[in-house]
Amino acid sequence: MLLLKGRVYSGINNIYRVKDEQGRFFECRIKGKVLQEDKRSYTPLAPGDWVDMELTGGDKGLILERQERKNSFARWNRKKEMRQTVAANVDLLAAVISVTAPPFRPRFVDRVLINAAQYNVPACIVVNKIDRGMEDWAGPRIRNWQKLGYRVFQTSVVSGKGLKTLKNALKGKTAVLFGPSGVGKSSLLNYLVPGAELPVGEISAKYNRGKHVTNFGRLLDVPGGGYLVDTPGVREILVRGIEPEELTSFFPEFREWELLCGFSPCSHRHEPDCGVRDAVESGLINEDR
Repeated sequence: MLLLKGRVYSGINNIYRVKDEQGRFFECRIKGKVLQEDKRSYTPLAPGDWVDMELTGGDKGLILERQERKNSFARWNRKKEMRQTVAANVDLLAAVISVTAPPFRPRFVDRVLINAAQYNVPACIVVNKIDRGMEDWAGPRIRNWQKLGYRVFQTSVVSGKGLKTLKNALKGKTAVLFGPSGVGKSSLLNYLVPGAELPVGEISAKYNRGKHVTNFGRLLDVPGGGYLVDTPGVREILVRGIEPEELTSFFPEFREWELLCGFSPCSHRHEPDCGVRDAVESGLINEDR
């Protein structure tokens, strides 16, 4: 029996494309009930996972074990009421949004940042399509993220602005591009991974949102080193597994003002003498956050 170590590049209908350490690809299934012990996750394997596999002939194999993950980024599958792992062993998650078409959605980014922090995944923000101009209220939101310590890349595939800076920041990393449909993830990936030739979708004129062109996640090799995970566009991202009193710990700007709250724990909604609400009213915390 020949055992090999490999990395999962994609998976669909319980068939996984795995690349071994010599650069060969194999089509693998999970052996028996291996990995079925994790009942909390809708997806036992995700792009970026390292696995041990047994070859069964030709380019076919069986996955025997998933190696321990450094981390993983997941979203909540509302239909299945389970966490759905998007990518594993991630060095950097890029929350991608556009300034327009589809509209600028800062609260979507905030929820992505919370999910990333929950799963110990470093995160940055990519604001794409800046060649189309920016709403007046978007600038303060971007500056607020920067003030909080998040790196924000402003990019345009049309003008080329910001692309080299983004490429250098992702070099050598396993990075994930995650965001709604239509924000330009595929266009960015086509620049970052020459030869990828990913299809680029259109924006629905009726709903002003993108149409799905990526149906499943996949790991892409970046020339010169590193990996990028292409992910399907999502319409929403939910925050689960965090108690209400714990949620504020994911907002770094709340921390110094929480110390001034008259009650502990404080929900920062209705309690008197709330330091966080006072900071919002004074303009020290962004009201939209």
